[in-house]
Amino acid sequence: MPLSQSRYYLLDVFTASPFAGNQLAVFLDADGIEAERMQAMATELGLAETVFVGRSKGENRFPMRIFTAHRELPFAGHPTVGAAHLLAAQGLVDRKAITADSPLVLEVPAGPLAITFEQDLARFRIKRPVEVGTSPLGRAATLELTGLAPDDIAGDPVQASCGLPFHLIPLATPQALSRMQLDLAVWKEHLSPSGVEQAYFYVMRNEAIHARMFSRQNGSFLEDSATGSAAAALAGFLGSQSEASRNEWRIHQGYHMDRPSEIYARATRDEQQQVTVEIAGQAVLVGEGLFYPQD
Repeated sequence: MPLSQSRYYLLDVFTASPFAGNQLAVFLDADGIEAERMQAMATELGLAETVFVGRSKGENRFPMRIFTAHRELPFAGHPTVGAAHLLAAQGLVDRKAITADSPLVLEVPAGPLAITFEQDLARFRIKRPVEVGTSPLGRAATLELTGLAPDDIAGDPVQASCGLPFHLIPLATPQALSRMQLDLAVWKEHLSPSGVEQAYFYVMRNEAIHARMFSRQNGSFLEDSATGSAAAALAGFLGSQSEASRNEWRIHQGYHMDRPSEIYARATRDEQQQVTVEIAGQAVLVGEGLFYPQD
């Protein structure tokens, strides 16, 4: 494998401060890397996500694949924001030339993502409409899952997706968000059969939202410090429930992990009642590394 395809960059995403937000590794010029090796490299790094960006397929248009340490994802938010910031920082796109009519486009399996830059934010729009359905987790099961009291639950859980599905579980207070203790047996009984192993717990405070995201991997829980795809699903759901044509939220996540993050979410309803979701965030480059060629 050519040496240029082995270099990766480390970023912290949904933050302006190093060692906060969500970690990301980005490989550029990754066209020659096979999917099996991409997965092996992502597993070796062990970060929340590792992305592989191919050569430009046109003006400001790049293919991108996203891997966790265990599987490939069709879409994820913090890799999209982080990769956009890195492409601009490396001079592969000109931030000043990117506009709503001529955006940066990252092509992921879930569909193309159009990205613009606003001061220190990279903002992407999801063309795919939000899908909202019933979660198998009712209020009683939520109490069993979290160990919380009835007054700590703020509403019925739902399942929503803007490319990656999540169970959205509303809680009443930030204190409840901090106190909850997940029960693995209850999770397996109520959530695992749905095939959706991601749960996003959130607390509404007007335009501010406090959230935690957990997934189940290899028989245990994994908490994520900043989850753009979950923020997109939540914004899409909240936007579909709102009478306003436009809503914006700032989502605070990662504080329970000492990696505070901020995700900017927007939901806009058009005249046909279709809800469009946008996610924005900052990112900071913190380092780089190199995989040795194996050929």
